[in-house]
Formats: sequence, structure tokens, C-alpha cells
Amino acid sequence: MRLAFMGTPDFAVTALDALVEAGHDIAAVYTQPPRPANRGRLTPTPVHQRAEALGLPVRTPLSLKPDAEKAAFAELDLDAAVVAAYGLLLPRAILESPRHGCLNIHASLLPRWRGAAPIQRAILAGDHETGVTIMQMERGLDTGPMLAKASIAITDETAGELTERLAVIGARLMLDVLARLPDVQAETQPDDGVTYAHKIDKAEARIDWDAPAEHICRLVRAMQPSPGAWFNAQGQRVKLLSATLAEGAGEPGTVLGEGVIATGRGAVRLVTVQPGGKGAMPAADWWRGRRLAVGDRL
Repeated sequence: MRLAFMGTPDFAVTALDALVEAGHDIAAVYTQPPRPANRGRLTPTPVHQRAEALGLPVRTPLSLKPDAEKAAFAELDLDAAVVAAYGLLLPRAILESPRHGCLNIHASLLPRWRGAAPIQRAILAGDHETGVTIMQMERGLDTGPMLAKASIAITDETAGELTERLAVIGARLMLDVLARLPDVQAETQPDDGVTYAHKIDKAEARIDWDAPAEHICRLVRAMQPSPGAWFNAQGQRVKLLSATLAEGAGEPGTVLGEGVIATGRGAVRLVTVQPGGKGAMPAADWWRGRRLAVGDRL
């Protein structure tokens, strides 16, 4: 099929590779414009970099609302547009331009976790299951009819690890849907079970030791690899990259033993940390250097 691909992060790269390998004609790749990174240098998105490596034409509009952008999209004469974590709203003219519309790879089991951060929100909520939904896009936020679904169990994995698994599943599911167009049966999303996965605010990444230990462990997983859960210790900001539940109780934030911290309910053991300005290290190594004692507060 003649397609446009619209995506930005690593999650979307997996789908782009799958479409190219399957022999689809990618008329254009749309992605977010380069942004400052790596000490202020303008850095193309992962999708931008991969598309250039594949020799595909790349477009990086700040918005798709201008008439010129709508006309340029229409001129592509597309069978469909495949969208995966693109990050821009698609106007009606864009949604209706391809013969089969715009098809979205969404990393949740809709209607649960509509919105920007479905993977992180599923982990934070303690969900036991998530998955991927292929959706026919419409003007509402992830409200369109569902074309296919696949579910998986959530294990003790980070958001980054879960994203990699879902990216592979989403790519395969999209290929299956494209192969069956136009005969795919669409299913309207139910009204029951709607939740919204609001964008992660960096302020959420700070660890609140008053929270239950189970929530803190989920927070650490949900914020890994970015933005990273963190706490302060003796005036130093420290990212907590991995943690486990531990035995013990006490005032929240109190050191109970080497690497064991009391929470609002139960305790957690620090496993891997990243002190400010340094690389990741075993928490035990960092602990010995800080000389934290039982009874100290974080």
C-alpha cells in the first residue's frame, strides 16, 4: 500500500521498520522537528534518524493546520497513514485524506488509558494487563473505532522494557490490519472503562516516602528510563533506577538499614542508583560512600 508514516520516538521506529520490510511504499515520513538535546544541539527524533537511514523523505512541520500542509499531504495520494506516538493533532482534512484514513498504534487496551502516557500510567496504576489497540483515528482523543487488539501481562519491568515489547506487538498487529483492508470489522469503543493517561509531569518523578512501598516500586519502574524517579540524600539529588520491596517499618523516609528505607506502608530496598553527575551504580556502593546511618532521614 502507499502509506505515510507519522511517528516520533523509538516506539514508532519498530513500526516503520516493519512497514518497510513488508514492502509497503512509504511516500513520506512525518515526525516532530529536531529539538535541543545533547548539550543544546538540535537533534532529530529517532524516527527522523531511522527514516533518513532508510532513504525515506522526511517532513517535520510544526503544525498540520496550515492549508499548505494539508495540500501537501493530500498530494501524496495515500491508501492510508500509519500513526504511532506522533505528538501532533491531526486536523479533519488530514484524517480524511487517505482512502482508508489514518490508523493509530496505541499502546493500551482501549478505552483504558487514552492519551499521551498509557504505558507509564498502566504501571503506576498497578495494572496486571495491557496491550496494543489499532484504531481508526477521528477527531476525539483516542476515541476512534478499534480494528484490532492484542493483550499481554505486565511483569516487574520498566516502562522502557514494556515499551519495547509493545512496539513489536503493535508493528505486527498493524501489518495484519493493513493486509486485511478494507474488510476489517471496526468495533466502537465502549463507554465503560474509559481512563486518561495524562502526560507525565517531571514533578511526579520525585519519590514521596509517605506513599506505600508498592507504589514507590511502581513509580521507579514507570519513570525508567525517563525522567527517572529521584530523591534527596544529604543535599544530593539521586535517581533511583531500581528498587524492591523490603521488610521493615518506621517513619517514612527513615533509614532502617543499609539501603532499606521506610515508607508510608512497608519499606523498599534501593538496588541501583544514579547520583547527580555520575553514572548508574549499585546502591550498596553509593551507600558506603554517603555514610548514611540507621535513623537518618531522606
